[in-house]
Amino acid sequence: MITENVQRVLKCVPEGVTVLAAAKTRTLEMVREAYQAGLRHVGHNYVQEAAAMIPAMREDIHWHMIGHLQRNKAKVAVGLFSMIDSVDSQRLADELEKQALQSEKLLPVMIEVNIGEEEAKSGIEPDLAFQLARHIQGLAHLRLVGIMTMGPLAEDAEDSRTYFRKTRMLYELIKREMPDVNYLSMGMSHDYLVAIEEGANMIRLGTAIFGERAKNR
Repeated sequence: MITENVQRVLKCVPEGVTVLAAAKTRTLEMVREAYQAGLRHVGHNYVQEAAAMIPAMREDIHWHMIGHLQRNKAKVAVGLFSMIDSVDSQRLADELEKQALQSEKLLPVMIEVNIGEEEAKSGIEPDLAFQLARHIQGLAHLRLVGIMTMGPLAEDAEDSRTYFRKTRMLYELIKREMPDVNYLSMGMSHDYLVAIEEGANMIRLGTAIFGERAKNR
C-alpha cells in the first residue's frame, strides 16, 4: 500500500516539489518501504522516536525535525537531523547555534510561522517572522533555508488557500533580502494540492503515504 501511495503522490506532484514523509507514530518498516519507493526526505515530530529510528535507516535520507522543539532537546536534535524545520523563537535559534558550534556543523533551518495565529499551535507570529529571519542570518552556524507553516485545520482544502497565500507572500518578502531562503514548506495530506497551487515546493505527507493512523496512536 505504501509503495502504491508514494507512486500515486509522485505522479501528481510537479517537478521541483519535495515530498517529505511525516513519520510520527509510524514504524521503522513503514518508513523503510517509503524509502524503497523513492522518498528521500523524512520528517519527525518527536526527538525520542526519531533517535530510535534514524540509526537503523540508510544514510542518504534527509531527516527533518518538523515538530515543536524544546530547547533542552536541541543538542540531541542537532546530532540527529539534517534540518530543523520548526524554529519559532530567537531563544531556540540561539540554542541551536550553540549546539551546532559545539558539533562544528552548519545547520540548515526553517522558520515555522503560525500563519493562523492560533493559540494552541507553535510557530512564530507572522509579524515577527522577518525579525527572526534577520536574527538567524546573524548566527554563524545556522543557515536559513525556508519557511514552514501549517494552517488551521479544515475539512475543505480550499479553506487553507488564504493561509497558504499569506505564507507565500511572507516567504517572498524574506527571500527578497535573503536569497538562500528557497523552501516554502506547507501542505499536508488533505490540502497539499492547494498548497502547491499557492507556491509550496515542499509538502509534508503522513496519511497520504502511510494510511490512517491506528486509533490507539
